[in-house]
Amino acid sequence: MLIKRLYFIVLCCFTGAKVMAQTPDLVKYVNPLAGTATSTTPSALKHGSVLANFANTIPSVCTPFAMTQWTPQTQVSESKCIPPYYYKDDQFTGFRGSHWISGSCMQDYGSVTVMPVLGKLKTVNYAVKFTHDDELSTPYLYKLNLPANKLHAAVTATPRCGLMEFTAGAADSLYLLITPNSDYGEGYIKIDSKRGEIYGYNPVHRIYQGWGKPAGFSGYFVIKITKAFGTKGTFSGEKVSLTDSIIAQKNIGAYVGFKVQKGEKIQVSIGTSFSSLDGARKSLLAELNGQSFESVVKQCKNVWQQALSQVVVSTSNEVDKRIFYTSFYHAMQHPRLYNDTDGTYPVFASNYQLTKVVNGNYYDDFSLWDIYRAQLPLFEILNPKLINNLVQSLMLKGEQGGWLSIFPCWNSYTSEMIGDHTTSVITSAYLKGISTQNTQKAYRLMRKNAFEQPATMEDYQEGKGRRALTSYLKHGYIPLEDSVKDAFHKMEQVSRTLEYAYDDYALAQMSKKLNKASDYKVLIKRAGYYVNVFDPSVGLVRGRMQNGNWVKPFNADIKQSYITEGTPRQYTFYVPHDVTGLANLMGGRKNLESALDSLFLKNEYWHGNEPGHQIPFMYNYTVSSWKTQKEVRTILAAEYSDGPGGLGGNDDAGQMSAWYMFAAMGFYPLNPVSGEYLLCAPLFDRVAISLQSGKKFEVVCHKSSPKASYIHAVKWNGKPYSKNFISYTGIMQGGKMEIYLQDNPDTNWGAKPANQPSGLTPIMK
Repeated sequence: MLIKRLYFIVLCCFTGAKVMAQTPDLVKYVNPLAGTATSTTPSALKHGSVLANFANTIPSVCTPFAMTQWTPQTQVSESKCIPPYYYKDDQFTGFRGSHWISGSCMQDYGSVTVMPVLGKLKTVNYAVKFTHDDELSTPYLYKLNLPANKLHAAVTATPRCGLMEFTAGAADSLYLLITPNSDYGEGYIKIDSKRGEIYGYNPVHRIYQGWGKPAGFSGYFVIKITKAFGTKGTFSGEKVSLTDSIIAQKNIGAYVGFKVQKGEKIQVSIGTSFSSLDGARKSLLAELNGQSFESVVKQCKNVWQQALSQVVVSTSNEVDKRIFYTSFYHAMQHPRLYNDTDGTYPVFASNYQLTKVVNGNYYDDFSLWDIYRAQLPLFEILNPKLINNLVQSLMLKGEQGGWLSIFPCWNSYTSEMIGDHTTSVITSAYLKGISTQNTQKAYRLMRKNAFEQPATMEDYQEGKGRRALTSYLKHGYIPLEDSVKDAFHKMEQVSRTLEYAYDDYALAQMSKKLNKASDYKVLIKRAGYYVNVFDPSVGLVRGRMQNGNWVKPFNADIKQSYITEGTPRQYTFYVPHDVTGLANLMGGRKNLESALDSLFLKNEYWHGNEPGHQIPFMYNYTVSSWKTQKEVRTILAAEYSDGPGGLGGNDDAGQMSAWYMFAAMGFYPLNPVSGEYLLCAPLFDRVAISLQSGKKFEVVCHKSSPKASYIHAVKWNGKPYSKNFISYTGIMQGGKMEIYLQDNPDTNWGAKPANQPSGLTPIMK
């Protein structure tokens, strides 16, 4: 009964709402192979690169936000920007218990792989050819027929465990190779016949800040097999030994062998932990405990069905449903559960120190430059309890390491990317009432990042604090002379200035809520520092020197060193907290509209990279809200599909997917901290969101024709609604929003400033 109780807890955690028992099977719409092939979308071909054009998702078998994802392995390394699985590959090398950050260009860590070999023992060159016709890929089960190896292989999952089943297609010897995938040659594995276990670990190394240094914890695994070992041993590459353990050599592993009959099934249970072997062992006992493969498959499917059923969309377009629920699945991969079943987890940025989380769960792998935009705001609506867990996890990192991390992955500081968006995430949760405890502590940690620099260069080089904060505060922008040496992204001064201004705006809202008037005065001024990198002579952002001179030459549509992964034209629109102020800099709403037009007309919009994700919705601040509806529909059609190449760039821990979900439902958080969602034309006839409170928020579309895509009227709970945005409070109170669509643009709907969100600056006419 224990496993059933655990799954009940998982279900409650991920939904918390009463979902209709009659909900149709939604899991069937998920295609885990989406994003595993290179993208051929228009913006990817124009603006992307070889690495950026892969969405870098994997066909993950897991539960939502799990500790470990289980995936077929076609790439054997834990190298940066190489996920365990590529759709283009045709060589299977086992099932990997992976900690790959979904949709990223980062790297796997602490992983373990199990490979079946029928016939003679091989410890090298054991890959087996397969075709995609041999695959069944779902969120809860992956099955692979391997005719060349006379085997069927399958894997399912619990939050911390994997369960594999290998079926022999012939009577023969079956060997299982277990490899801790340490690229550093530091792994360990032992066959313990007395316990009937195989266990080991794969030490984790840092990336970006402190690249290659030990991260201070390992990926631990404990394996149990349903059949007694016949033969056993260890290996390092092709060198085989009869010893029962091996440590700190290249390409190590253990093997166990059995005599099997045709049709015989062998089950392999694997518990994982970031804390200890004992933690992995406890995971096995708590989450699997001898359950049959079929039972765990059913339970895992039920978890996904319950999670996906929180948003039920109605449409006759089956492709749109497949894209939507695949996006939902991708949006529930990260952040990652880090604590064991008893709450134990490795202290952040420590050296093999352990502690226990007191309330809830502890999470890591926050791709914060990406997910603060839409992925986390999505779960502010769907799962506030999860968001509170995530916020408290971020704060624990700040307490344990001394500073909030701007991009915490591998349970370490990284200083990857730019900005300080932990501030946005924490502030947003407190302003919305999602987090209410430890308010002063939260503010103190965020304020430290915004006002202080580490006392020692060693701490700064570790990744603590904001990069280039001294320059930012001195000049009101980061001049080009500051090359930001102690960071992975070493310049990008204009982009940093813009993103710090947004984070200062976020902290200003928190200081206002807490009646910290002097801080508010300083921070709200800093929120306007974006002005200092806007060159009125070209109407765009531009690199600037310490003496105030603008960098020459200037080309708005070529990637520049002072811009993060983009061009000056693209990054000019990153002022989510003060779109009205940006419009004023450009000369008014009409000029903002013209600037947006130029981006799309020149084909300079790049959907595959996050800083542009708010751009299509910015027309809602102009006299032509209908252009938001037009451009969003174009992006939905061009940048997403239901096949392996179905994403226009790195999914980045679910941000690309969450964008699709919001846009398809008809609203988007352009400024996540504000609690305002800009409206667009929904793809679906009806969207029903079951909230954790038990209430329901519905979006219902009334179309004048099947192709209608322009808003001409909106009703809220049956009454006319004139604004072109809705609020978080309104959504969470539940109710029905009816959107009326017609074939042609309505140039009056949402066009008046009174019906649009307000920025920090009053809008010019």
